[in-house]
Amino acid sequence: MTLAELYKTLGCFLSIFLLSACTSIPEGIEPVDGFELPRYLGKWYEIARFDHSFERGLEQVSADYSLRDDGGVKVLNRGFNAQSQEWDEAEGKAYFVQNSDVGHLKVSFFGPFYASYVIFLLDKENYNYAVITGPDRDYLWILARTPKLSPEVQEHILQQARIAGFATDKLIWVKH
Repeated sequence: MTLAELYKTLGCFLSIFLLSACTSIPEGIEPVDGFELPRYLGKWYEIARFDHSFERGLEQVSADYSLRDDGGVKVLNRGFNAQSQEWDEAEGKAYFVQNSDVGHLKVSFFGPFYASYVIFLLDKENYNYAVITGPDRDYLWILARTPKLSPEVQEHILQQARIAGFATDKLIWVKH
């Protein structure tokens, strides 16, 4: 199954079971404020993630964000499937849920169904790393502008994620 097909399958699941909570924020999580979309655009490397079927087995995962003509954000996720020896990618779109200076977007890879994209930790000085969750604590991604983080930054991120209630021992560290 391709990444696009898996995202579509996830969308069907979310639309049936989580429709009312798809763009919500987990209790106790605050999206970053003072968010600047132009600084966020570009390529990000997935450093770590929680396991989900739509990314299972993927290495060298990246996300590329660019502006859409309609004012939204084009999302291009790409990863290498080591088992099939093929690149897999999925294109989506994202829009701010409320204000464009708050790191809370809704993202869709499948038709009209959206899921939360909540940036709750961000290197606001340089936009070198970001930590994202979904509508609940079953989703966690650590992104960076480079394929590796310094040990100090990585430990800071893990500490903040643990404080926020995430089971960081469940993270999968992505091979690049």
